[in-house]
Amino acid sequence: MAASMAASTAGPSVESSSGLSANASVPDSANSANGGNDVWPLVELYSDGACSGNPGKGGWAYILRHLSTGIEKEASGAERETTNNRMELLAVIRGLEALRRPCRVHLFTDSKYVGQGLTEWLPNWKARGWKRGKDPVKNVELWQQLDALASRHKLRFTHVRGHSGHPENERCDQLAVAAYQNLR
Repeated sequence: MAASMAASTAGPSVESSSGLSANASVPDSANSANGGNDVWPLVELYSDGACSGNPGKGGWAYILRHLSTGIEKEASGAERETTNNRMELLAVIRGLEALRRPCRVHLFTDSKYVGQGLTEWLPNWKARGWKRGKDPVKNVELWQQLDALASRHKLRFTHVRGHSGHPENERCDQLAVAAYQNLR
């Protein structure tokens, strides 16, 4: 995970484990500085958000794993007054922000909100000017940030059941809860 990320004007290419896919894709020209001859690194991103009250204190956490090197990075953070959905979004955003170049990212999350948003809702929201009917999309600034970050990568989404013993999901939950519990 080195070098700098190339920007893309295309929307994110997102596939879900159920086979759903967004229409846009990352162009090959964003592949690398040397004309696209490098293979995009494969990383796994595990994420979770947690909230005590909704709204209330909340935390987010992620684990990034670079598969060819085995290098892992964990990070977490918290906010005093937030919602669980915002923390779920921030976990993925912070994980993608940690990547320094375009990657193939396999996202594992227990958040159907994040998964469905990326694979189903996002293209429609964008086409409608970030609206759901007449109302603005909730958490629009986070969705726009996630959209911009996801467009730099080739993203695949897998939903995992929360609190079902999935080791990385459980670890992210522990980190997120600890983050908001440590708020002073």
